[in-house]
Amino acid sequence: MKKRRLIDYMKVIDLDTLAYRAKLVRASDEHKGNAGKVLLIGGDAGMAGAILLAARACLHAGAGWTVVSILDQASAEVMTEQPELMVRLATLGDCAQVNPDVIAIGPGLGTSSRAISLVSEALHSDATLVMDADAINALTIETDLLELLRNRKTAKTILTPHPGEAARLLGISVTEVQADRLAAYAALVQQTNAIIVLKGEGTLVGESLELVKVCRAGNPGMGTGGMGDVLTGAMAAVLAQAKRHNLTVEDAVGLAVELHATAGERLVTRGIGPIGLTPSELLLEIRNLINIK
Repeated sequence: MKKRRLIDYMKVIDLDTLAYRAKLVRASDEHKGNAGKVLLIGGDAGMAGAILLAARACLHAGAGWTVVSILDQASAEVMTEQPELMVRLATLGDCAQVNPDVIAIGPGLGTSSRAISLVSEALHSDATLVMDADAINALTIETDLLELLRNRKTAKTILTPHPGEAARLLGISVTEVQADRLAAYAALVQQTNAIIVLKGEGTLVGESLELVKVCRAGNPGMGTGGMGDVLTGAMAAVLAQAKRHNLTVEDAVGLAVELHATAGERLVTRGIGPIGLTPSELLLEIRNLINIK
């Protein structure tokens, strides 16, 4: 008789969170403090576009403050395209000084020793933490970071790997990840003790070995550079608002994933893409979708 695996007992349900948009509706007396403060960290040399996309998505998804801590000083000029952003040169101590509700780290971060130190500082913070891109890759470079993540108790941590990042973290091939995405999800949950968003067709969302949610929305046009950065920024914004709008971290993560994927679908129905659909178009549609009553 074939031995059953842990995932054979896992319940798989469809992600269904768009109704939670109603919890983000602003009361007449709300101010930017109610919408939360986000610190985004990334943007090393040649990769400023990634952190700019994340920051613009954060801003357009409703964060009260969007603070950008950028590694490359020369690239900071790019951020002037969005004057609402509060931009600073990344230094150790930013997490404590900014004191954000949410930290999102990884877009364009690179894997330099300085980047590794910034990841370590973020893991030591007491803010809700979203780790994407090179912040995830850093876990495979400096094993102490993975231990920090596993033992992080101060706040929830969310990892948003694509199949390549998941494969590196698990020490397997991308082919193996894609051949059994549920098994890869379960392995990531066990390895990190974090909320996992395993991106791809049928994005998997959860933190449990008993239950995982699948996002059925989206389209192939979203398979382009920068889409993950937009998800990171939008997720950080929804998490920042969730704190004061009675929305759990888990539901906020699911809502961000579904907003991102559904925005892509809505654009295609209007003849925008799928081929040539851009992250900059998507982040504006996320704003539209959040505000639908």
